[in-house]
Amino acid sequence: MAFIAISGEPGCRHEELARVAARRIECELVTESDLDKLIAGQFGEPVRVPDQAWRPAASSILASLGLDHRHLVVCCLGAEMLASDLPGTFRVHVVAPERVRLANLISRQGFDRAAAKNQLHKLMCAESLVRKRRFGQRASPTTGFDLVLNEQSMGPPEMAEVLGAAARAQGLLEAEPLTAAAAAKVQFQVRLQLARYGFVPPDRVKVERKAFGHPSEEVFANLLDFYRIAWDYEPRSFPLQWDKDGKVSEAFTPDFYLPEFDLYVELTTMKQAHVTKKNRKIRLLRAIYPHVNIQVFYQKDVQDLVMKYRQPERLAR
Repeated sequence: MAFIAISGEPGCRHEELARVAARRIECELVTESDLDKLIAGQFGEPVRVPDQAWRPAASSILASLGLDHRHLVVCCLGAEMLASDLPGTFRVHVVAPERVRLANLISRQGFDRAAAKNQLHKLMCAESLVRKRRFGQRASPTTGFDLVLNEQSMGPPEMAEVLGAAARAQGLLEAEPLTAAAAAKVQFQVRLQLARYGFVPPDRVKVERKAFGHPSEEVFANLLDFYRIAWDYEPRSFPLQWDKDGKVSEAFTPDFYLPEFDLYVELTTMKQAHVTKKNRKIRLLRAIYPHVNIQVFYQKDVQDLVMKYRQPERLAR
């Protein structure tokens, strides 16, 4: 599976390169407008997607598309930034001197030179701002690309020839299709990022939001919603010790209950003091209530849960 990510400086013809390359390689072309529509269809209207959540949302969409297409050409602003989320990504960037980019704007939109120069400045400022909001940086260094093409001496057909040769030399076009298991792992990581941003699917399991005691609990709830796993937050307290008058002196309230698995979950961090304290209470709980199924969860345990009880094909979407 090859994800060929194409981007370019404002005023360059990288969109045309993407169209030519997709035809020659015989693969699906995904543009920024395509991504916006697909994100809206899966997660809700684009205006509801926080800027910082656009990257994982786009990566989630592309991972799903990777199951249905052998190769994808992805042409969007900051396409190279999706490479760390997806396997087999080849990052291509198109550059050109200002005079070439101005000539492109004059040819495409009928501007005179002054208007083209003004428009180019606006495009550069707008794209820089979007990059900053989405990816935290206004531009990618040249080391962020596998291939940089200069439009000064090549048109889109010639650039497509170079791109195809480079992709074949890397063995990308002979790569196996993305498997459901590989896509599921990608989906988990990007959905974890979305959950951290407070982003949840529009048809989430829980409509009512809770006042969580810790941010990690809300992230966990959002992640469960992505995988359509029903949950209850702190539904029950278990008495652990009583005083001489029979009053409860110590109790334990697990963070979550997952009714589908009849499982209580207590989230924890890597701080050993917290782990030791919780483990002591859980040992008491298990001794007093042997029929209660409870586990302490780290982040990796969440991934193990969804991978174990959900089919890879379902998780990959």
